[in-house]
Amino acid sequence: MKKLSLAQLRAIWAGKGSVALDAADYARIDASADAVAKALQSGAALYGINTGFGKLASTRIEADKLEQLQRNLVLSHAVGVGPDLPERVVRLALAIKIVTLAAGRSGIRRIVIDALLALLAHNALPVIPSQGSVGASGDLAPLAHMSCALIGAGEIDLKGERLDASEALRRIGLAPVTLGPKEGLALLNGTQISTALALDALFRTQDVFDAALIAGAMSTDALKGTDAPFDERIHIARGHKGQIEVAARLRALMDGSAIRESHRSAEVDQRVQDPYSLRCQPQVMGACLDVLNSAAATLEIEANAVTDNPLVFAEDGAILSGGNFHAEPVAFAADMISMAASEIASLSERRIALLIDPALSGLPAFLVEDGGLNSGFMILQVSAAALVSENKTLAHPASVDSLPTSANQEDHVSMATFAGRKAGDIARNAAYVIAIELLAAAQGVDFHAPLKTSPVLQEAHGQVRAVSARLSQDRSLAGDMKRVYGLIEAGVFA
Repeated sequence: MKKLSLAQLRAIWAGKGSVALDAADYARIDASADAVAKALQSGAALYGINTGFGKLASTRIEADKLEQLQRNLVLSHAVGVGPDLPERVVRLALAIKIVTLAAGRSGIRRIVIDALLALLAHNALPVIPSQGSVGASGDLAPLAHMSCALIGAGEIDLKGERLDASEALRRIGLAPVTLGPKEGLALLNGTQISTALALDALFRTQDVFDAALIAGAMSTDALKGTDAPFDERIHIARGHKGQIEVAARLRALMDGSAIRESHRSAEVDQRVQDPYSLRCQPQVMGACLDVLNSAAATLEIEANAVTDNPLVFAEDGAILSGGNFHAEPVAFAADMISMAASEIASLSERRIALLIDPALSGLPAFLVEDGGLNSGFMILQVSAAALVSENKTLAHPASVDSLPTSANQEDHVSMATFAGRKAGDIARNAAYVIAIELLAAAQGVDFHAPLKTSPVLQEAHGQVRAVSARLSQDRSLAGDMKRVYGLIEAGVFA
């Protein structure tokens, strides 16, 4: 199997892709399983294969109880709590687990991987609670729930229908798997849930980022801001790649705007400089882009990594205990995504505040005629402020925390699972903030008629107007916000 690219991972996340193994993959898998069988015959103590787990690693397990050992491991660790993981996160976790096992370092049989492939192919998704993992020694509790599905325990969501796992397996023609030595441990060890959550947050934040650039450019035009700060020479002089790219995108977004041309001369517009939320978009959004790209590179590596323990090296028969299950790289990446998404929303809220303030915008107060009788966009900015403030708390890094587990055997953990979950929460909040700005910016542009914004921004304006009519008098905009949010989540502005 070739390594999965971010584009392939995103396709799987969106339900438009899958994974497949070839003969070379199965050869590695078989060799690894054979190496475990040979090692057992030697009588040596092998962690998690013929011993207990964690603090119980010094306890030897009799040969006739090795299958029960693996089953007990899965069942005892399936103690997650909280809301179930979204389907797209579970799809990603299944795919990443398959990639990990296909590397042939995990000592499991092909029947186990084939069962995972069948679940993914049939969109039979194990029901996995989202809380209960500290991100080392792997995502134990959530991966145990995923593994329960293979042995006919727990629940599976089969194409939208929630079923007992045994019934779901029957419907897709799959028998429950009896786990052999090392197999339960290989399934439970690993960073697949943390990585899937972080990738989910990354993909959603990338869509938010693209929508925020459009919203920022449209707000700049609605506010009769200048595009001079986006001049390429300014950004080349500093040298940051993301900043240079964002400035170029903003120039392209505003190119051909009649609104911009209407106030280009100093006689028409006496302002020298715009507020930072307009002028410094390349600097702030460019920094966010660089951070997101760095996080993406880390997560692409992790999605293709072998992260269980111990690892089996069939070429020389070595079975080595290590710590690849420690999800510190994922935790850092997720926290980086959190900070970037939080800043994207923070900058957007400041532009919303500009748009509704007649002293700064030159537009009607709160973007509506008959102010006083109508409140217009007044409380939408309040909603945006609430979400941005919430994000500031959520953006506190999870990766700086640790709490020892397993009687101090696992004495430093990553908290990567929580880092990934809250990054997703921030991405959702940010998407709503950008949805509010798109509504406000579209309303601001309307006040400049018959002058039009640029062709690209006209198209974006039309997409907003397709789901939200211009506000001429007060109505609830909750549904409008939700519909524009849906456009962002669907990647319409990507």
